Amino acid sequence: MAAMLFRYSSLTNLFIIRESPIPMTHFLATTALIIIAIIYFTFKSNSVYLVDFSCYLPPEYLRAPHSHFHEHFDAVGIFDSESKDFLIKVMERSGIGVEASEPLSLHEIPADSSYSRSLEETKEVLFTVVKELLSKHNINPKSIDILVSNCSLFCPTPSITSLIVNEFGFRSNIKTVSLGGMGCSAGMLSISLVKDLLKVHKNSVALVLSMEAVTPNGYIGNVKSMLIANVLFRMGGAAVLLSNRKQDKHKAKYKLQNLVRTHMGSNDKAYHSVFQKPDDAGHVGVSLSRALLHVAANALRTNISELGPQVLPYSEQLRYGWSVIRQKIWEQKEVYVPNFKRAFEHFCIHAGGKAVIDGIEENLWLGKEDGEASRMTLYRFGNTSSSSLWYELCYLEAKGRVKKGDRVWQIAFGSGFKCNSAVWKCISDLDPTVRNPWSDIIHLYPVQIPEVFDH
Repeated sequence: MAAMLFRYSSLTNLFIIRESPIPMTHFLATTALIIIAIIYFTFKSNSVYLVDFSCYLPPEYLRAPHSHFHEHFDAVGIFDSESKDFLIKVMERSGIGVEASEPLSLHEIPADSSYSRSLEETKEVLFTVVKELLSKHNINPKSIDILVSNCSLFCPTPSITSLIVNEFGFRSNIKTVSLGGMGCSAGMLSISLVKDLLKVHKNSVALVLSMEAVTPNGYIGNVKSMLIANVLFRMGGAAVLLSNRKQDKHKAKYKLQNLVRTHMGSNDKAYHSVFQKPDDAGHVGVSLSRALLHVAANALRTNISELGPQVLPYSEQLRYGWSVIRQKIWEQKEVYVPNFKRAFEHFCIHAGGKAVIDGIEENLWLGKEDGEASRMTLYRFGNTSSSSLWYELCYLEAKGRVKKGDRVWQIAFGSGFKCNSAVWKCISDLDPTVRNPWSDIIHLYPVQIPEVFDH
C-alpha cells in the first residue's frame, strides 16, 4: 500500500510540473476512490447468513419421565443397588423434567441398542428436521451445495451424509462431510467448517445437521463416572441452513459475526475429562471426570481471551487489561471479568447439565435470566448434545426476545476438550408466532425447576 501511495504521489508531482490540464481536485478524488476500492476488496470477507433452522420435536409417546427410569433400573437387573441409588440421585438433581424423550428402542425392556435401531433413531430425527426445513422454504434438495453432519458416537457406513443424500435426492456433485467423535461442541465445529467452505465456494447454500444417537450408547456397567451419561443425554437434533448468496441476505434470520474455536487437548486432564472407554468388565461408556467443570472453566477462559477483543467495547478491554497488569505487578488475586452483557443481548450456553450452566453463569457473572433459555432447554429436552444450542435459540425466538440488531452468543463444550463460540447478529424482524418446538407451550415457561425432583 505504501508503494502504491508513493507511486500516486510521484504522479501528482509530475502533473504539477507539466501543468497537466487534468484538474487537481478530479485527480485527487480519483486517487482516493482507487485507494478505498483497494482497501475494500483487500479486507472484504464473505458473509455467512443463517437463513433458518429446525429442531426435532419428539412425539409425546417418547417422553421418558423419572418413573420410567426407576422402572427400568429395577427391571433390567443390570445395575447393583449402589449404582441404582447413584443414578436416581443424579437424575433427581439433573434439572431435566418429565418431557425429555428417549428413542423408542430404549423404552423396551431390555433396551435394544442394536445397529438397526440406532440407524432407526438417526433417520427419525434427521429425516424429520431436514424435511421440515426444506419444505418450510420450498427448497429443492438439488439446490444444496454443501452438506455437513455431526454425530459423535454413531458413525455408520455409508455415512450419515450419504444417508441424507440418498433419502432426499441431493445432486451428485454436492460437497459432503460427516464428523464423528467430536463431542457436544461438534455443532459449532460444523458451522466453522461450512464458514471456511463458503469462502471457497461462492454463491452456495449449505445444510448442517447436528445430533447425537442415544440408542447405541447406554452404559451397562457400574462405574459411577460412566453412569452419569445414561441420565443426561436425550433424543434431539437440528438442521441449519446457511448461505453466502447475496439474494439470501434479505430472508436470512442471522449473520455470523465471530467464531472462535479452542482445543485444550494438549493437557492430559482436559483430554481425559470426557472419555469413551471400556471398564474392567469390558463394558464401553463415556466417562465424565470430576475435573470436568474446572477443565470447562479453563477452556472458556482461553476462548474468551481470543473472542473478547473482537466483541467487547474498548472500555471493557481496558479494564480487563489493567487488572491483568495489576495482578502481575502487585500480585492482585482477582482479575476483572469483562461485562459481556455490553457485547451481547442473549446467551445460549450448552445445556450439558445443571452444573455446567451454573458454572458458566458464575464465571461470566451472568444473571439467572441470561441462562434461562439453557435451563429451560435442559428441563424440557435434556442434554441433546450438539443440537442443544439451537433449541435454546428456538426458545428465545418463541418468547419474542430476539430483535433486529441483537447479538446472540452461543457457547459450546465438548470432548477433547473443546470450547467453541459463535456470535450471530439478528438481521431480520422475527415473528415469534412462527412454529417451532416451543410454540405450543411457550406461554408456560419459564418454570420453577426444583433443586431436587421428587420420586
